[in-house]
Amino acid sequence: MPITQNQGSTAGGEAVTVTGTNLGGATAVKFGTQSATITGNTASSVSVITPAGAGMAGVTVVTPGGVGGPEPFFYLPPPVIISVSPGSGPVAGGSTITISGRCLASATSVQFGGSTATPTVVSDQELTVVSPAGAAGEVALAVVTLGGTANTAFSFVDPPTATGFSPVTGLPAGGTLVGITGTNLLTTTEVTFGAVPATFAVLSDTQVAATAPAHAPGTVTITVTTTGGSDAAPGTFLYLL
Repeated sequence: MPITQNQGSTAGGEAVTVTGTNLGGATAVKFGTQSATITGNTASSVSVITPAGAGMAGVTVVTPGGVGGPEPFFYLPPPVIISVSPGSGPVAGGSTITISGRCLASATSVQFGGSTATPTVVSDQELTVVSPAGAAGEVALAVVTLGGTANTAFSFVDPPTATGFSPVTGLPAGGTLVGITGTNLLTTTEVTFGAVPATFAVLSDTQVAATAPAHAPGTVTITVTTTGGSDAAPGTFLYLL
């Protein structure tokens, strides 16, 4: 007497079907001691709406010919989101997002506003999901599991534009404080001089301050990376001899 979808929310309200033989005329379906609402019945199946419950409940079907079961049904607690990292991503999508929390193992989808993505379950405490494309701005992020839904927020970010920097020279030992201007810089995650990462501070959506790292003499490109993408500032920074 198998049950299609033998897991569901502790709040109940799940549509499930019990299949088997000689089930016609079912008068009751019990989840433990709680009665389910019967919505359909044939000789080979009984469709019901689950009652509220907790833990594992034995499901029995009462018919004029006797009682079938029990079969196990597992009540799952609702999910909890603790963190989303990163909390923003490019409008073009394609960013891998890690969601940490509790009771995530039965996740079936992650919704970004009106878009749905399929998660990869790492553990009961962690999911990863690739963000879809979306318009710039904040949207509701919802993790949907068999135990319920947890909600938080996620932001889609336009790609950055680095428009300039000053000063344009520094010493090979590093240490020069460089102001970088542009747009959409608020979610900056990295500033590089050539291939070398720099220590930086985000001052505003239009300005980042970076300390030039040590580098061999010569010219390098300064690149700013945000959760929305990357952009190289025009011109080059010169490490003086």
